[in-house]
Amino acid sequence: MLVLVVVFALWEAAVVFFKIPVYLLPAPSAIWTETIQIGGTVASHTLATLNTVMLGFLASVVISLPLAVLLTSSRAMANALYPLLVLTQSIPKVALAPLLVVVLGANELPRVVVTFLVAFFPLVLSTAAGLIAVPPELIELGKACKASRLQELLRIRMPYAIPFIFSGLKAAIALSVVGAVVAEFVNADRGLGYFIITATAFFKVPAAWGALIILSLMGIVLFQAVVMIERILFPWAAGDDKPTL
Repeated sequence: MLVLVVVFALWEAAVVFFKIPVYLLPAPSAIWTETIQIGGTVASHTLATLNTVMLGFLASVVISLPLAVLLTSSRAMANALYPLLVLTQSIPKVALAPLLVVVLGANELPRVVVTFLVAFFPLVLSTAAGLIAVPPELIELGKACKASRLQELLRIRMPYAIPFIFSGLKAAIALSVVGAVVAEFVNADRGLGYFIITATAFFKVPAAWGALIILSLMGIVLFQAVVMIERILFPWAAGDDKPTL
C-alpha cells in the first residue's frame, strides 16, 4: 500500500510539474474526480466485466481439471491432446473473437468462450504437472494397499497436486480478466473494455484510465480471493511460512 501511495504521489507531481496535458496523461486526482462523477455507469460496466470473468474462469476450472486427468492417464492420450491444446493457444484471441461472434451470436457467450480460452491453458498444465509429480514411493504404497485407479487419483495424486492446482488457479483468474477485456474490445455493448473504447473515442481519457485502474484492482482482488480460499481450505498446501505470490 505504501508503494502504491508513493507511485500515485509521484505520478501526480510529475503531471503538475511537467504540465502534461490531460489528454496525454491525466493526474490521479483528475482520474478520481471524473470516475466518481460517472460512478453509476462505471459500476454497471464493472459488474458486466466481472460476470464475464467469473463465467470464463468457472468454465476453465470445470473443463481443465478433467482434461488434466485425461492428459496424465496415458502417454497416448497426452500425445493426442497436447497438440490440440497448443493449437488453441497459438490462435490470436483478438482474431478469433469476431469469428466466434458470427458462430455463436452477438451475446455474452463469445466473450465467455474467449475468456475461457485465455485462462484454461495454464490451469491444465499446472494440474497435469502436479498429478505426475507424485513421488513413486507413494504410488507404490497405494498399489501395495490394493488401491484402485480412482482411489489412487483421489487419495494420492489429487491431494499432492493441490499446490500445483492453486498455482494454476491464480494464473487463470488473472488471465480471465485479460480475456474478458479482449473479448469486450471486439464484441460488447457493456463492460470495462467497451467503456475504455467508448471513453477514448470521445477523448474522455481520465475516465478510460479510471476503468483501467479498476481492472487492475479487480485482478488483484480476485487473485487474493484465490489465495485466501487456498489458505482456508488447504492450509497445509498454502504453506503460510512460505512467501505468498
